[in-house]
Amino acid sequence: MIGVDLRALTQPVGIMRIMAAILTCMCFSLVATVGYVQSPYWAWCMFTWCFCFFFTLLILILEFTTVNAKLPFAWEDFTTGFAMLSTLMCLSVSIIYPTFFTCKTCHRQIGASVVSWVCFGVYAGEVVLTRLRPSGQNIGFLSTLPGIMKMLETFLACLIFMSLETGQYSSFPGLQWCVAAYSLCFIFALLIILLTTAQLTSFVPFFDKVVIVYNILAAVMYTTAMVIWPLYSFRNNKRPITCASLCPWDKLVVVTFMTIFNVIVYTLDTVYSIHLVFFVSNE
Repeated sequence: MIGVDLRALTQPVGIMRIMAAILTCMCFSLVATVGYVQSPYWAWCMFTWCFCFFFTLLILILEFTTVNAKLPFAWEDFTTGFAMLSTLMCLSVSIIYPTFFTCKTCHRQIGASVVSWVCFGVYAGEVVLTRLRPSGQNIGFLSTLPGIMKMLETFLACLIFMSLETGQYSSFPGLQWCVAAYSLCFIFALLIILLTTAQLTSFVPFFDKVVIVYNILAAVMYTTAMVIWPLYSFRNNKRPITCASLCPWDKLVVVTFMTIFNVIVYTLDTVYSIHLVFFVSNE
């Protein structure tokens, strides 16, 4: 039977979620009134605000009606993971949107940028509140360091995909390998997140060791991409003099740096996973 829980709206976390829903709605409404811009970065900003608004509102409704207690996965883990992901996404759009789409006389764009920064602060505050659990209380995968790194890996991959253009890699087998590496690692990282959140890892034999093997392979694949991508992308390809904002050449730089960051994250994830499985679990 469905009930009503007013605490979902009156407790500090609930109030912050209401604020986040209002702020994200303000962001995409302000930007929508300006008009459509044909850019993957603009699309990412709009997607982020709409995505955060929809799922924040959904979380509020499910907790208010107590339906969340009947869902077949760890609800607290899901909401904590969503808050962390929303924090990362809002941080990225709070940097991207004012950098590429605002000017001194663009009042609505400036307003959306300011509201987006406030929204980032609200989601960061929600993360802090949800992480302050009583001592000894169990936390799910997305609230642990491996879970956070998995979300960071998929987030950085999204930034890479956003910056890719077909013409940049379609004619070069080396760059096609890089795109394949980005895609495969993203799919398997997302699959690991879904399996752990849905508590289905018991159906996969030796899941922890499978994750370690995946982390090692992903780190190696990203390392090869870290070498190959700039080697093929910038060879005899200097930045054009006419290159303005949103220049395709600049996107090559974004992909390069996001690749380097993901190499670091995957390496740390591999080392920490090996430490947990082979050292901590045997104590």
